[in-house]
Parts: sequence; structure tokens; C-alpha cells
Amino acid sequence: MILVTGGAGFIGSNFVLDWLADSDEPVLNLDKLTYAGNLANLAALQGDARHVFVQGDIGDAPLVQRLLAEHRPRAIVNFAAESHVDRSIHGAGEFIATNVVGTFNLLESTRGYFAGLAQAQQAAFRFLHVSTDEVYGSLTPDAAAFTENHVFEPNSPYSASKAASDHLVRAWHHTYGLPVLTTNCSNNYGPYHFPEKLIPLMIVNALAGKPLPVYGDGQQVRDWLYVVDHCSAIRRVLQAGQPGQTYNVGGWNEKTNLTIVHTICDLLDELSPRADGQSYRQQIAHVTDRPGHDRRYAIDAGKIERELGWRPTETFETGIRKTVTWYLAHPDWVRHVQSGAYRDWVATQYGAAGVADDSGRAA
Repeated sequence: MILVTGGAGFIGSNFVLDWLADSDEPVLNLDKLTYAGNLANLAALQGDARHVFVQGDIGDAPLVQRLLAEHRPRAIVNFAAESHVDRSIHGAGEFIATNVVGTFNLLESTRGYFAGLAQAQQAAFRFLHVSTDEVYGSLTPDAAAFTENHVFEPNSPYSASKAASDHLVRAWHHTYGLPVLTTNCSNNYGPYHFPEKLIPLMIVNALAGKPLPVYGDGQQVRDWLYVVDHCSAIRRVLQAGQPGQTYNVGGWNEKTNLTIVHTICDLLDELSPRADGQSYRQQIAHVTDRPGHDRRYAIDAGKIERELGWRPTETFETGIRKTVTWYLAHPDWVRHVQSGAYRDWVATQYGAAGVADDSGRAA
């Protein structure tokens, strides 16, 4: 069994679905179920004995320690994090609590568990920490892409909290010998993405006839990674990565935010045209840029390709078409997320079916 934290969020739920589609090894899924945690993402696994869900916080040391003792996972994959930059600007406290203190508590619980393993089990155990390219700061237009050796220069409360968690993970390896792996990924997109991030927000707003808000001039550059490709990279790092090492995971797809929005509008013009025959580009509205908005991120994913043989399979053109098509095919998911009804769905579908509360007991 493996333990996945944050496995009801966007990337985490995609990873759990992908893992169980490819393997019969069970997943113990620990998620706090904040606003971005959505068990409806995992509806396909309802009744599947390979998926054990527990609602709880990585910072709850007694709960985590009990789960480790009971389920004896061979690996931990840590997705649990607050991740929205805008939210971190308006309220940094939750980001510090989850991303820094929570990671510390998870590492300490894991260290105690690891110390009690037999030598052969210790040799096979891994703690994989999923992080972001935002810890590296911002690049000028002509600068080389981020490598694993780039100096950390976080510019938002979110990226600073993730940088801190990365440092903690590194320290627990060098000080205590915990066999850790860290991945720093570029911007993900794909199914089950909570519609506050750029791509799902543009799709949802466009279809609803709402403005498509673009920060500033829209020339901020990001590298875009299809979430299923990210999941395959994490599996590969977990399988063959060297303890103590960091692996950058990117899509080799640098695009400006405005290019992304134009691409989405053009796909929707093709796949779900407006009733008036006008382009969705008519809905684009430039808004005041957010404070400290990094201008460019770019990932050099050469190390993971050279050492582990991983490279993304999706181009941005194929991945974004799959993403838009998914949102068009799942209006109920979007509606439930926007209205908050997905929380009612969780209570209805899982309330008496083994979802554990934060004490670990079945709710």
C-alpha cells in the first residue's frame, strides 16, 4: 500500500485514479477536504476496496501515526498543500499552517514510522514530496529555464511556504536519513481542476457568458503540463528516483496567459459556439495585475529525462483539447463545484460508507 496525502484535490485525485488504473496496489488516501478537496473526483472508486479514504489533516500527528502503524505503507506521496496564489495574498496563515507546519508534522510522523521498519523495509521506503516551480521565483524573457540547481527566490506567500516545505524535506533526508524525493512541477491543467485557476476559470466563465479576466497585459509566461503526464512522472520518480534528489517536471510548453485564453476561446468557438455566432474572445477583459505577479516560469525537465527516461506524451495542443472536451462533457461536476453542492454529494454518497472523520473513525 502507498499513502497519498491530498488525494482528493486536483492533482492528487488524478494521481489516485491513474495509479489504480495501472496497478492493483491499494491507496490510503488522506485529505482534509478543504474547499478544493472533492471526493466527487473519485466517484469511480466508490466501493473499490483498493481505495481507503480518511478525512484528516497531515498536521494531525496522532491520526497520521495511527494510520502509518495500521496500514504500513511502503511509500508516502505528499500532495497536501494550499496552492492558490491569490488566496495566499489575502490570507497567508493557512498556507503557513498547511505547507510549512503540516509538512513538518508529516515528516516527523514519517520519521518515527521509518525508524521502526526492518532494514529491508527501510531500504525500499520512499517519501515523495510534490512541489512547484514557483519556489524558484521569476525569470526574465531570455533567461535559461529553471534547473534543479536554481536558487530559491519565492515571491508570494504561497511559493515561500512551498520553498520552506522543500527545505524541510531536504533537511530530514540529510539530518535523519529519511529517503525523500522531491518533484518541482510547472503549471498543471486537465480534468477535475477547481475553477479558480486560469484554464478552468476561462472555460467555465466563457460558457456562462461571463467576462474572461486576464491579469495586466496577459504576457506572463508559464510552462504548461498536462496532469496525466505529471502523474506518470511521479510514478517514475517513485519507482526509480534516487533518495535525496530533486526532479523538475515540466511540459516543454511555454505560453503566455493571453495565448492560453485565446486558445481556449478558439476551441470553444469550434466545439461549443456561442448562440450569437461571435467569438468567445469578445468576453476577454484585462484587469489590474495582482501584487508580485511573477513574469515568467520555465522548467528544464532534462534531468528526469536523462536519468529516469521520462518525457511528457501530450503537447499543449492535444492536452488543452482534451481538457476543454472534458469540461464540456461534465457540466454537473462544474455546477456542483461552483455551488458548493459537491460537499452535499460527499455527505450523501460517503457519509455512511466508510469516510473517516479527523479522529480516524468511520463517519
